[in-house]
Amino acid sequence: MTARGWLLFSLMGVVWGVPYLMIKVAVDAVSPFTVVFTRCALGAVLLLPFALRQGGLGRAVRAHWRPLLAFACIEIIVPWFTLSDAERHLSSSTAGLLIAGVPIVGVAVARFFGDTDRLGPRRAAGLTVGLVGVAVLTAPHLTGGDARSLGEVLLTVLGYATAPLIAVRHLKNVTSLQLTAACLTLAALVYAPAAAVTAPSAMPSAEVLAALAGLGVVCTAVAFVAFLELIKEAGPARATVITYVNPAIAVGAGAVFLHEPLTPGIVTAFALILAGSVLATAGPAAAGEPGDGTSAVRRTDAPHTPDAPRPGDASRTDDASPDAPPPPEALVGMADGPG
Repeated sequence: MTARGWLLFSLMGVVWGVPYLMIKVAVDAVSPFTVVFTRCALGAVLLLPFALRQGGLGRAVRAHWRPLLAFACIEIIVPWFTLSDAERHLSSSTAGLLIAGVPIVGVAVARFFGDTDRLGPRRAAGLTVGLVGVAVLTAPHLTGGDARSLGEVLLTVLGYATAPLIAVRHLKNVTSLQLTAACLTLAALVYAPAAAVTAPSAMPSAEVLAALAGLGVVCTAVAFVAFLELIKEAGPARATVITYVNPAIAVGAGAVFLHEPLTPGIVTAFALILAGSVLATAGPAAAGEPGDGTSAVRRTDAPHTPDAPRPGDASRTDDASPDAPPPPEALVGMADGPG
């Protein structure tokens, strides 16, 4: 990979690893409604002009408004609120690690919607190991008052794992920029009334304002553009590996900046979820290994397939047809997207 590719990879690892920290800082002072509205509004303001300049946005929305609405709800409108609300009670480290389970849930969701590949022993083991990691992470919270928050994060995980399937099946003719700009605009409009009602009576601190700005500008708009550039530079196979870097950034940022505890349980859960995600989304280790299906992290010399940056990329970014959709299993590892 080129120096530019490594630079973009490092940038994305940080940009999609710190939203949990910024959300935690923001929800201590403003409502989750305000957090989601500000994030979506800033992202829409920055990306919408480029989508309009690209042309065809109105036509794409009219032709695909039903799947666009479903995608926006499942990918942004519901998950970004449930994640923000959950972080009022959960640490950013816990939230980041739970979101790391999206590739595991994605495998199960893809099979529910018709993926006929056999799991095979390695992928089945990955699902089991990953679920054990989630259990290790969540068990200490179940005896306290955080069961609802855990449920909200798991709902976020389910949304992140399901939404790409909508993009693959019904939005393959909508470009990434059009899809992202339209969904962010819709989400901002949906949350505007609630954000106005729950707006803080006094101006938030500079730290909170910086967190809100970072979520909208860096973790949403800039992340979208940078990830597309990373796919072009390094290919979709290497780009997907940031899925396994983000949780470490989330845990480290929480420990350094918010002094969240880095307990043996968290370290153990991180190792189990990471190992489970890699195994569950892996292809056959060698020719002839039965039933492991298609790898979510493809070789770069394999036939080109596009990838899906948060919040959703259904378009091609290499030299082939711009409307060719990626297979569902190529999308299940893109959790994070921007938190």
